Amino acid sequence: MTTQEIANKVVSLCSQGKFMEALDLYSPDIVSIEAGAPPGQSRESKGIDAVKAKGEWWTANHDVHSAKVEGPLVAGSHFAVKYAMDITFKPQNRRFTMEEVAIYKVADGKIVHEEFFYSM
Repeated sequence: MTTQEIANKVVSLCSQGKFMEALDLYSPDIVSIEAGAPPGQSRESKGIDAVKAKGEWWTANHDVHSAKVEGPLVAGSHFAVKYAMDITFKPQNRRFTMEEVAIYKVADGKIVHEEFFYSM
């Protein structure tokens, strides 16, 4: 798949709330970097198992009331997606909205790197 095709698929899946299914587009050696570390975790996750575990933690600890996905914006082997979400952090029963931009890098038909930018 080309970068454009992968980018379109990420936006399509995430627009449908299928965030975990988008992980099928990732390399086994994916590197994922968050703007801030989740409680008790590192900002950086290496490998598909670590990224899946991070996603499972996020899903278990958040209720998503709505999500808007914009993009993709493709440049060579990279693409950007903007996410806007209305969510509740379950452990604190705290509802809030957040916006983030994700930058992805594609190599050999798979996403090999992602980084998220958002205010903490």
